[in-house]
Amino acid sequence: MAGELEQYSSPELKAKSAEELRATQARYAQLLAAMRAAEAKMKPVLAAFHDQVLFLKHNLNAQAIASLEGTKVNLQGDVDRLIADMQKSIDESNRFISTMKTP
Repeated sequence: MAGELEQYSSPELKAKSAEELRATQARYAQLLAAMRAAEAKMKPVLAAFHDQVLFLKHNLNAQAIASLEGTKVNLQGDVDRLIADMQKSIDESNRFISTMKTP
């Protein structure tokens, strides 16, 4: 796209196309940043969840399950925050896509 800018003979159209390209690249950068932020937050939550699964696998008894109740509350909070962050990323993606549909 950027290479095609040099093919314009009209300075006005070239400038408008260049500005639209810059705006699209900026919106895409925001989208990518939001998605990477959500991705980074997934790893610790998934690691904690994996730890809990391993613990249950190795210590599956009533006392172990009862001791996990407080951990479940903390883990649920982490999952809820992760879902909210992922929703922000999805919303950012949808905003980006909607700008692509508008002339």
